Amino acid sequence: MRLIVNRVTSLFKSYSKEEKALIASIKMITGSKPFNLKPYQIATQHTSVAKALKKGFKESNERLEYLGDSVLGMVVAEYLFKRFPFKDEGFLTELRSRIVSRESLNNVARTIGVPQIVRFDRKRKTPNSHKSLYGNTLEALIGAIYLDKGFRHSRKFILKKLLLPHFDLEEIINTTKNYKSKLIEWSQKHSKSPTFEHIDTIDKGHYKEFIIEVKVDDEPIAKGHGLSKKKAEQDAAREACIILELEQ
Repeated sequence: MRLIVNRVTSLFKSYSKEEKALIASIKMITGSKPFNLKPYQIATQHTSVAKALKKGFKESNERLEYLGDSVLGMVVAEYLFKRFPFKDEGFLTELRSRIVSRESLNNVARTIGVPQIVRFDRKRKTPNSHKSLYGNTLEALIGAIYLDKGFRHSRKFILKKLLLPHFDLEEIINTTKNYKSKLIEWSQKHSKSPTFEHIDTIDKGHYKEFIIEVKVDDEPIAKGHGLSKKKAEQDAAREACIILELEQ
């Protein structure tokens, strides 16, 4: 019923020039026009340009990013579960984490045109200010699609427009970057000392998830998760490389 109301409402609503441009961009990226433009407007609004509403709350894309992240993770998990029926949960978790990593989402977002629709304050530039801007916006866009058209349409967008065209699963499986070596090499070049500390182990029942924190000169930089300490160290090193802008 909600989808029908949104569809009917969109037929009679008049739009500004800016709104028409956003609608055209959304159609180009997703393959269809939005029924309700509002969630897409929020999805493309970074917190740096968001205006404060009541009680200081900013209507940025962060809440939609949270929602989209959950939808994306669910769809990718379901796809991998069916695609690899004889692989264990460790393999599936590792593969999913690489697909939905910030690096992967940033790259896909750039490819499909997200930089052309996201609004952010270009003057507020710090080393880590916008490092995940496009990937975060892509997740928010998924959240907007979910609110506008429901799970089935969101799933179709993720599979047809993101996962299948932009990810070679066999290549991902066979190619693993050694982020730990990359971080160590950078540290030695700049006379710094990286350390990896095991800070927690989460019992998942059938398997354990390890959490590792990487520090550079005793300063905490990033945390990583993995089904072994070695994999968690690689994940932490990958996050550190992104934060230190060693990786796009």
